[in-house]
Amino acid sequence: MKKKRFSEEQIIGFLREADAGLAVKELCGKHGFSEASYYGWKAKFGGMNVSEAQRLKSLETENAKLKKLLANSMLEIDAMREVLKGK
Repeated sequence: MKKKRFSEEQIIGFLREADAGLAVKELCGKHGFSEASYYGWKAKFGGMNVSEAQRLKSLETENAKLKKLLANSMLEIDAMREVLKGK
C-alpha cells in the first residue's frame, strides 16, 4: 500500500485555506501538490471536519477487511462444491 504524503488533517486544512479565498494554483504551489490532487481531495473530503475524515478512513479500512473475508469465504464455498460434485 502506498504511503500517503499528507494526512487527512492536512488535506482538510488545505481545503479550508482554499475556502477562505486562497487561489487553488497558489495553494498547490505553496504546499507542493497538484491541482488534480486538490480537486480529488475536494471531491472526497469537501465539507468534512477532521473527525469525520478519520471516521471515513476507519470505515474504509474495515470495509476492505470485510471484502477480503467475503472473498475467502466464497473461495472456500466454491472448493467445497467442487469436492461434493466429485463424490
